[in-house]
Amino acid sequence: MNKNFCFYEKFSKFSIGMILLVFSLALMISGFTVFPVFGFVVAVPFFLISIYFFRAHLNRECQID
Repeated sequence: MNKNFCFYEKFSKFSIGMILLVFSLALMISGFTVFPVFGFVVAVPFFLISIYFFRAHLNRECQID
């Protein structure tokens, strides 16, 4: 397997996870200040999805044995 493909796969997995994590943290902060119920109700699923992306498995060729 091409090493560049593994880099792009790892980078995209990490960047999607970070974007979702930052978005969920922003919604949690807005939950404290502006939207008390809506912020938390929407932030928790985004936080869980970001954890999923951080823990998602790569292709078999990109895994470290």
